[in-house]
Amino acid sequence: YVTFTPQGKVVYVTLSSCVHQNKKCKQHVDCKQAGLKSTHMWREIRRCKLWSLGDHMNKNSIKQKRFKLKTITLWSLVIACTCVATLCFADLEADDSITVRVASYNVEFGRSTTPEQVGDMFKSYNLDIIGLNETPDGDWTARVGKSLGMKHSYVGKISSANHKDKYKTILSRTPLEGFEEHKLTGRGWNPASVVRATTKIDGVSFAFHSLHICKSNANDGHAHSLATTVLPKEVTKRVIVVGDYNNNIGDAAMKTVEGAGFRPTWNDLKINVSSDFTYNAQKPKKNLGVIDHILYNLDSDGRATDGGIIELEKPLSDHKPIWAEITFPRKIKEMQALK
Repeated sequence: YVTFTPQGKVVYVTLSSCVHQNKKCKQHVDCKQAGLKSTHMWREIRRCKLWSLGDHMNKNSIKQKRFKLKTITLWSLVIACTCVATLCFADLEADDSITVRVASYNVEFGRSTTPEQVGDMFKSYNLDIIGLNETPDGDWTARVGKSLGMKHSYVGKISSANHKDKYKTILSRTPLEGFEEHKLTGRGWNPASVVRATTKIDGVSFAFHSLHICKSNANDGHAHSLATTVLPKEVTKRVIVVGDYNNNIGDAAMKTVEGAGFRPTWNDLKINVSSDFTYNAQKPKKNLGVIDHILYNLDSDGRATDGGIIELEKPLSDHKPIWAEITFPRKIKEMQALK
């Protein structure tokens, strides 16, 4: 029997029966002693040694393979986790946006409705901010807000064409500030105006304009006044302008407003407004097409993702209400922000 160290060195030899029968080998020493030099026994020892070394090497090889496998598995897990984390951060960055739900409604000085009815009509849309026009003075807008849980409002001071109760107002779920009203001049009835206020939604500032203007051409009306004297002075990065424009998409007046850097939500929503109408809701056969619009500034990199014309079984005004959901990135592209 041969005993080896882990490195394969012979340390002890015992013999159950000596091939030399306890005699002195002519060439070597006593066969019972460790480290025998008998030619026959040495061959046997060397053969056993090689077997032992082979077995030891096989064990080492298996251990090395297992270590390599574990290492590869570990790195695979690290790479996989890194990829997943990268994708998650990318998704978070892609989803790091603000969604604003807005509406606009010409309520025709409340002739056919009450504030509470208007509020009930808007409830299912979960709106953040609303622009009303041809609105009665006083607490009429605030009462709409009470029905909706929207506590913040602003009522302008200029009544369209100096008629009774045709004010422009803003109703918001979040606090309003920076109140302004701009008088607009041009062909057709006068005066016209647009009211403005700012608010923060999810920590981001928005400027909101609510207007009522007269139909016009490219350079002679309220739309031109809006596009050249009001909107260029806006300093807020995200701007929404809603109201009764009295012009159809494609008209020269609307192209003037769009030329100031604004986009109608209809474009994003792929709604063919040429085949629909928002006025006259109460006399469809005498309709003037879609003349109520929601626009946002292109520099905001926003995009309308939902919205449309709200169809009511029983109209509450001679106009139909409109609404839109607009998504804005929290971080505006650098080149746009530098403009």
